[in-house]
Amino acid sequence: MGMAFSAVSAFEGAAAGSDALSLPVGTVDLDGGWQLTVYDDLQAVENIWRDFQKGADCTAFQTFEWLSAWHRNIGSKNGVTPAIILARGADGGILFILPLARQSAYFVREITWLGSNLCDYNAPLLASDFSQRVDERGIRSLWDATLRLLRNIPALQFDVIRLEKMPESVRAQRNPMLALPTTLNPSGSYATPLADNWETFYAAKRSGSTRGRDRSKRKRLAEHGQLEFVTAKTAAQARATIEVLAAQKSAHFARLGISNLFARPGYLNFLKDVAICPDAAGLTHVSELHVGSQVAAASFALTFGGRYYYVLSSYTDGELSRLGPGSVHLQELLRYAIENHFTIFDFTIGDERYKLDWCDGTSPLYDHISTASLRGFVWVVLARLLKTVKRTIKQTPILWACFTKLRSLLAGIRLA
Repeated sequence: MGMAFSAVSAFEGAAAGSDALSLPVGTVDLDGGWQLTVYDDLQAVENIWRDFQKGADCTAFQTFEWLSAWHRNIGSKNGVTPAIILARGADGGILFILPLARQSAYFVREITWLGSNLCDYNAPLLASDFSQRVDERGIRSLWDATLRLLRNIPALQFDVIRLEKMPESVRAQRNPMLALPTTLNPSGSYATPLADNWETFYAAKRSGSTRGRDRSKRKRLAEHGQLEFVTAKTAAQARATIEVLAAQKSAHFARLGISNLFARPGYLNFLKDVAICPDAAGLTHVSELHVGSQVAAASFALTFGGRYYYVLSSYTDGELSRLGPGSVHLQELLRYAIENHFTIFDFTIGDERYKLDWCDGTSPLYDHISTASLRGFVWVVLARLLKTVKRTIKQTPILWACFTKLRSLLAGIRLA
């Protein structure tokens, strides 16, 4: 598919009068009657985005509800400028939405995915027939036109393009962003198809001896109080569960010497916002495992497109921790997903060993990093070196074991 760049017309929305919020900040017309537009205001594209995502191929992390909450609580407070790219065909229908952003990182200006740091998967939203309408050459032409469009908008100037954590596919379609030069992300992702009922799935995934050990864990936990799986039904319950999850997770991070994401401004409020916002109803599942009166484990998940995304989980660091409350809670979540007719349980990014108990293998994630200036070139060289080192450590068991032990040791010294 040949798509030649023909014209760019960039303008400032602020100069367009009282209707500025409804207008893009730039547009480019392409051969064949196709058009790209870029918006720097999420509200300007809210209705279009919400309507498109209903039938688009995308993940929960590209829904308007997730990304608008991220920008409201985190992005807008850190100088992030949305750069939302809409592509339309000659018939006026939307071909894809690219939820990009421009932000400053150290000494460079980046074009990256909107909300990238809290999206386990980054990808475009695709029309269901995208792959039938656009070949790889067309994808590269669209991307080149996108970059030329952004360069013509003063507020969106950039030194580096950094697109990380991109999956191989976006639902049924190959991820078109993989037509760009990519490298492997240091981490993989994990997901498993679900069966029609819990017992069939459980027997297929866990051996008889393992199921026996699981029953023993439940029995020992039950000695401390009745076990109960509880789904948050109200906004107040969701907020309370997220507070517990944050406290349990923060203690876990401290023990392991991991940077605490809940200590960063806006992060905790972001999760609460998504969980209780009426516009995001049905997108989240917040739950707890009770042992008597104690909250032994908690979880925050996303539910979208028949997929259950296991995003954040925690368990108590008290006496019950040695009895495996996190494992018991996970089994209840898998049962919940099956009983509510989800087809995929997605453990998302991260190479934690327990995921292989339920998944047949890992799915790679990909990164694209390129430069647009001399400043960006220096940054890219350093970033690629750091990523290579990180992936080598994470994918080499003995190096990763040494690293995690050293990290825990240093954390213990700080806590002493």
